[in-house]
Amino acid sequence: MIPTAKYRKRLLLLIALLSIAVALAWPRPAAEHVPLGEQQIVETEKPLVCVHTLLENEVQETKIKRSLQLTRELGASTIVQFFPWAYAEPAQGQYDWFHADRIIRHARRQGLRIIARLGLVPAWARPNQADTPTTLNFLPKDSFEDFARYAGAFAERYRDAIDAIIIWNEPNLSFEWGYRPVDPAAYVRLLRASYQRIKAANPDAQVLAGALAPTLEPTGSTAGLNEIDFLTEMYRAGAAAYFDALAIHTYGFRDPPAAEPAPERLNFRRAELLREIMIAQGDAEKPVLITESGWNDHPRWAAAVRPSQRSAYTIQAFKYAEANWLWLENLCIWALRYPADLLSYPDNFTLISADFSKKPIYFALQDYARGWERNENPWLPPPRKS
Repeated sequence: MIPTAKYRKRLLLLIALLSIAVALAWPRPAAEHVPLGEQQIVETEKPLVCVHTLLENEVQETKIKRSLQLTRELGASTIVQFFPWAYAEPAQGQYDWFHADRIIRHARRQGLRIIARLGLVPAWARPNQADTPTTLNFLPKDSFEDFARYAGAFAERYRDAIDAIIIWNEPNLSFEWGYRPVDPAAYVRLLRASYQRIKAANPDAQVLAGALAPTLEPTGSTAGLNEIDFLTEMYRAGAAAYFDALAIHTYGFRDPPAAEPAPERLNFRRAELLREIMIAQGDAEKPVLITESGWNDHPRWAAAVRPSQRSAYTIQAFKYAEANWLWLENLCIWALRYPADLLSYPDNFTLISADFSKKPIYFALQDYARGWERNENPWLPPPRKS
């Protein structure tokens, strides 16, 4: 993502690393027998609304279920959820779908569509690399085909449950590329191998490229490459034939949603610059999915806004996208909830706290998604149906 968000990603990777260690050292808990409950339907007037969930490191199944219930009650019909390769294939060729199965069955029972994000490298696929936050995203080129096989196996197992799969995450950041120089051509090779395996398993699956991070890093930077140049290089490497939609991340920072985009500025409408590249490359028919977005309202972070601005900007962003971006399939807010509060500015990206307390932004987005807005009297909360 953004350079300052590297801290957030490090914390989440540390959680993932601890989860892997616990999973290897601790016997699997007995099934909680959490009832799925009756089949639900999401009540929403805004199918564009989507949230990014982080359930892969949630230990208690009851909390997985509660998170997805709150997603449905929010009025979001779609989630983005990470399914770590390291969890599913701890030994080469030996799949363990326990973590993915329980998330997917609860999401489906809540009536939610799932966009699956794949990544996180198991130890056997990165030989001679210790388990540290700097190596969990290190994928040697010799292991590209191993990842592709996992992507195909995932697509096959969940062909009736998941119809959209993101290949990797933010490959234009060195941090997400195993602390190596980013390499658009290498990413396209990974994308191609994965695309072929997924389509062989499920021809109807939508393969998403990128999940590109907003950054201003120039060519030659050790931290990454700005997503405009990275996408251009992807097309030069032949990426167009190997993805059905483009996933991107676009954050508002301190700008209002309608602020003009520019190559030297990070803001919400930066997405339009990537769309222009797609059009120039003859890819106008492909949709775009914004799989991370939002504003932060931490009182001491330099890139944050006030809580009232966060709520207002978020709703304005959805309305702007709805009116102007006919090419956009989903706008997904980062993030619904963290399994544990991080006790720093990343907590102020979430819609609900780790203890499931709903924040004002949750209610604002719920009012929009479910059509409960009452513009004639903004000082009073609208009547709630549930």
